[in-house]
Amino acid sequence: QVQLVESGGGLVQAGGSLRLSCAASTSIFEIYAMGWYRQAPGKQRELVAAITSGGMTDYADSVKGRFTISRDNAKNTVYLQMHNLKPEDTAVYYCNTLRTDYSGRFVPLYDYWGQGTQVSVSS
Repeated sequence: QVQLVESGGGLVQAGGSLRLSCAASTSIFEIYAMGWYRQAPGKQRELVAAITSGGMTDYADSVKGRFTISRDNAKNTVYLQMHNLKPEDTAVYYCNTLRTDYSGRFVPLYDYWGQGTQVSVSS
């Protein structure tokens, strides 16, 4: 399985921006679809952005137009650029490798999670 290390979180005011990074320990990073999840207190973990090995992206409706996922295969890293942050974006953010299930929905490839990175947005 792939080891993942997230970084870049912090405390920002509403309307601010952050860029999260996720470094993956694998020599075949380029073959994986990757995603960013978040989990707010008392809520289920949700997928907010995904990027395929070919660079196609998909976003949760709640972040469309504000978040951008990208990847640098040379650095084995996936990024999440977040703009116009809102208090409801407050959560621990995790990255993971992805696969598609029988319905074509993205799900985690491995049930293994890094430590995540905390994003807190004040109003």
